[in-house]
Amino acid sequence: MAKQIQAIRGMNDILPEQTTRWQFFEAVIRDLLSSYGYSEIRMPIVEQTDLFKRSIGEVTDIVEKEMYTFNDRNGDSLTLRPEGTASCVRAGNEHGLLYNQTRRLWYMGPMFRHERPQKGRYRQFHQVGVETFGLQGPDIDAELILMTARLWQKLGLTEFLTLELNSLASNAARAEYRDALTAYLRSHMELLDEDSVRRLETNPLRILDSKNPAMADMLAGAPKLSEYWDDESRAHFNELCTRLDAAGIRYVHNERLVRGLDYYNRTVFEWVTDSLGAQGTVCAGGRYDGLVEQLGGKATPAVGFAMGVERLVLMLEQLNQLALPREVDAYILAATADAEIPAQLLAEKLRDDVAGLRVMLHCGGGKFAKQMKKADQSGAEIALILGTEEVQNNQITVKYLRQDTAQETLSYAALTDVLTGLVA
Repeated sequence: MAKQIQAIRGMNDILPEQTTRWQFFEAVIRDLLSSYGYSEIRMPIVEQTDLFKRSIGEVTDIVEKEMYTFNDRNGDSLTLRPEGTASCVRAGNEHGLLYNQTRRLWYMGPMFRHERPQKGRYRQFHQVGVETFGLQGPDIDAELILMTARLWQKLGLTEFLTLELNSLASNAARAEYRDALTAYLRSHMELLDEDSVRRLETNPLRILDSKNPAMADMLAGAPKLSEYWDDESRAHFNELCTRLDAAGIRYVHNERLVRGLDYYNRTVFEWVTDSLGAQGTVCAGGRYDGLVEQLGGKATPAVGFAMGVERLVLMLEQLNQLALPREVDAYILAATADAEIPAQLLAEKLRDDVAGLRVMLHCGGGKFAKQMKKADQSGAEIALILGTEEVQNNQITVKYLRQDTAQETLSYAALTDVLTGLVA
C-alpha cells in the first residue's frame, strides 16, 4: 500500500464542516465593504521577491526568516506573498489606478509565512485586506476604524475586542526618536535579550513590542514617541481621536504600538483580544504614505488594514457567535423505484421556481428508512417524498423534520408556497 501524502505542516485543509463558518464570515465582510463603496481587487499569490524586500524592509523578521522564496526556471527570485499591501500597491502602480485618483479597494485570500504554527497562526493563513489611496486626512483613517467597529458589532464581538491606537509621526520625527530610543536601550544593554540585541542595529522600534517580562520595567521607562511628534502628525492624531470620540469608539493610546513593517507612518492601530488565550491581534493597519512612491509610483497618501480570517473564525466558534444558516432546506427522496426519475426532475424544477432554495436529492438508492436517516442527517428542514401514488397524482408528500407538524401531501403549487415561505 502506497504511503499517504499529508499536507505541509501549518498549511491546513478547510473541511466541509468548517467552510460553512468561513462562508458566513466572508458573506458578512463582502456585504459590509460593499455598503461602504469599496471595490474588490484580486492579486496573484506569487510576486517578485524584490517587491517585499523594498516594501516590508530587508531587516524585518518577515523578510529575514519567514518568506517562502525560490528561484523559478528562468532564475528569477519569486516569493509567495507574506502580506497583501505591497501586492495591492504594485497592482495599482502597474495598471495606473492610483496617481491623482482616490481608490477604496479590498481583497481576500491566502498569505504565506514560515513561522512556528500555533493556534490561530499558520504558515498558510488567510487575510482580508482593505487599502485606500489618494486621501491624506484623518477622516479616512477614522472611516476604516469605524468600518472595523461595525464589523465587530455585526459579528457580536464588540465586547471582546480593544482598539489600540498610536502615531508613528513623520519619517523625520521617527528618525529623531529612533536615535533617542537607541541611546536609551544601549544604556541598558545588560537587560536586552538576544532578539532585542539583534534588533537594536536594524529595527530598534520593534524592541518596544517585546513580550519578555524581564524587560518590561526597562521598556516602560523608555522615551515616548509622542514626545517627538511633529506638529502636523500631532494635529492629525488629535483630529482622528476627536472623530472616534464623536462616534463613541473607545480606544487606548498605546505609546509602544509600532507595527512590524517598515512602511508605516502616522496612524497605526490594532484590535486585540484575550479571548484566544494570550493577547492576540485580529486586525491591524495604519498609514503608509510613502510606499506607492517607494515602489515606483508617484507620491500618493495611503492607509489600510488587514485582518486574520482564521483568528476571527476561531473567536466566533469559541464565543458561540456563529448563527449559521441551514446548508439544505429540502431533501428529496424516492420511496419507490418508479419515482426516482420524477424525483430528480422535481429537484431541478424547484431550483428553477423557488429562488434561493437549497435542495439535496438523495442518490444511491437504498431502503426508505435509510433514505429518511440521510434526510435527517442533512440538516434539512423538510423531506419531500415521492412514491408511486404521488407520481400518479402529481403530488408530493412533505415530512417536517425539525418541528412537530403533521405530514401532508400537497400539489406542486401548494408545495412551492411552503418552500417560498421557508427561504424567505
